[in-house]
Amino acid sequence: MAKLKSSKKSFRGSERKAEGNKLYREKFRKARKAVVEAVDAGKMAEAKKLMPKAFSEIDKAAKRNVIHKNAAARLKAGLAKLIGGAK
Repeated sequence: MAKLKSSKKSFRGSERKAEGNKLYREKFRKARKAVVEAVDAGKMAEAKKLMPKAFSEIDKAAKRNVIHKNAAARLKAGLAKLIGGAK
């Protein structure tokens, strides 16, 4: 555990930020998983409806630096390819 007062404050801040990052990470993973499960079940119309929400959550995570912007682009491209390629 930190000894200095400033280190303790920094640690508390880091914990709060980590909790927020975890929330955004869970949101985009759930949204992405919903699209993938819809495609696997053969429900293309439902998957297309869920895709904008997944894109939005991925973009929000990238904006807050929870994931790298290139990782976000890769995830979005993979979802688009999944929907486009499963006709």
